Amino acid sequence: MALTKLYDGVLGTVGADDNATGVAVLLEFARSFAETPARYPLRLVAFDMEEYGLLGSADYAALLREQKQPLRLMISLEMLGYRDSTPGSQKYPFPLELFYPNRGDLISLSGNMKKSSVNSQWLPIPNRGLFIPQTRLSDHSPFWDEGYPAIMVTDTAFMRNPHYHKPSDTIATLDLDFLTGVCEGLEMVIRGL
Repeated sequence: MALTKLYDGVLGTVGADDNATGVAVLLEFARSFAETPARYPLRLVAFDMEEYGLLGSADYAALLREQKQPLRLMISLEMLGYRDSTPGSQKYPFPLELFYPNRGDLISLSGNMKKSSVNSQWLPIPNRGLFIPQTRLSDHSPFWDEGYPAIMVTDTAFMRNPHYHKPSDTIATLDLDFLTGVCEGLEMVIRGL
């Protein structure tokens, strides 16, 4: 299994949600799994150049495929700390808004494998996300393209967070209790896999 997150952001932004939240969770996992290892090998990988064409993750996924390396699951930690419980605060590409909640107080799991037991909104993605391009905007999609199981864990970025790619993406806009809950919940799921 590989858990990943980029550490680069968009020029002119602080990048508190995009993506210091993913990096913070990745670092907490490094601390926690070093203290109490998982039952199976675990790689914590930080990719750069996600905002500029998914370059780091694409190279890594291609290298794994070239070396015929197995991968149980890739988890992309993509923006995890913004919550808004206001009705209508959560947007989706058509027609998904007909099926999913309209409050931005959930974590979305978008993946190319079966639903997990984590309390979240699960969006199964067939055909490598080619019919819903918004599901391909993070480091998991090169793994889909290489045939590996992968999920993106996200607060849904620009479909919820009005500070996305703006200078206002600061720590003051985050819900740190929400972020802590996401981190703790993900660790429990990973340890249970």
